[in-house]
Amino acid sequence: MPNEHWKPGNSAPHSFPNSMLSEIYEQPHAIRECIRRNVQEESIFSDTLEPIESAVFAFKKIIIAASGSSRHAGLAGEIVMEDLAGIAVDVEYSSEYCYRSTHADTEPIVVVITQSGETADTIAAQRQALSRGAKTVAISNVADSTIAREASATLHTFAGLEKAVPATKSFTSQLTMLYLLALFLARKRGRITSGVVGAHLDSLRALPVEIEKALPSWDAQAAGCAREYQQAKAFLFLGRGVHYAIAREGALKLKEISYVQAEGLPTGELRHGPNALVDEKLPVIVLATRDPADPDSMLRYQKTLSVLEYIKGRGGKSIAIASEGDREIATFADRVMHVPAAPELLLPILEVVPLQLFAYHFATLNGCDVDHPRNLVKSVTTE
Repeated sequence: MPNEHWKPGNSAPHSFPNSMLSEIYEQPHAIRECIRRNVQEESIFSDTLEPIESAVFAFKKIIIAASGSSRHAGLAGEIVMEDLAGIAVDVEYSSEYCYRSTHADTEPIVVVITQSGETADTIAAQRQALSRGAKTVAISNVADSTIAREASATLHTFAGLEKAVPATKSFTSQLTMLYLLALFLARKRGRITSGVVGAHLDSLRALPVEIEKALPSWDAQAAGCAREYQQAKAFLFLGRGVHYAIAREGALKLKEISYVQAEGLPTGELRHGPNALVDEKLPVIVLATRDPADPDSMLRYQKTLSVLEYIKGRGGKSIAIASEGDREIATFADRVMHVPAAPELLLPILEVVPLQLFAYHFATLNGCDVDHPRNLVKSVTTE
């Protein structure tokens, strides 16, 4: 059931039945802390990246190495950095990085992302990058961790202790950090002015209060969706552009804690094979948010509506995550959860929260231990 004791600013663990729900509700505070501790007035990171300052002007590409939820944050960060800073970015699985070819004809910065800072595959990836002569930036929630100590430079997310195994507040803090990194690089490389940086920071700082206001409604709506589809044995999650990363994360969160099969796909790929699965027994969760100020976002939105119409026409059931004020989408989706208006590249921070809540309620309705899912550990410390 939705938590009835929560009020904005009240995230004491005893108000919640478990750590996962508490940590979902702690996300506004975690995002604020990530911004506050990494931005002084309009200066991002201050001297935190000074150890790699020369590389910031010389590198030709960024490689992100991460696993699990952290890799999904990296997939979103790839698009944010490419769009804001004009930088080529590749995202690798940490477990595959060491077996890839060396950096031929490139001088990359390798960004490694890990909540704990002790993920064995990601530590190994960073050590391999350093041995190849690359500079590394570690994004971690634990300041005194192996990956932080060994990195060329470290960015601390300040999300606070995360007790539940599923990543929630650590994930949205990673998204926040990657957005800050994109702004930092865009400014350093002359892509945007300080005034534009300030406007982006204002939009980012507005998100925590919007999440606080929306959480009770999202909680109730997610619980209703979970009850309706409680008997489902598999789900598809769809997202375009930067939202594909959130589709992947929503699917991972559901399978981690409820043990049902869930797959995240680019929305346009549905008709290239996976549409064979679409029927009344397979719910499809579709990220269909939009930014009216961004023509590309609106084009993606229109194409997403056509996919929702396709699903409906074949007897499929859908849940849409849409932007507030969107009344058109109710024509195509069986259920809709709305998120506040935001710029396109900040929407992922908002839209992942109702997906976390849906996974939480679906799992608890089916009797699962969301804090300690079977076979999972908080940090994978063996390769």
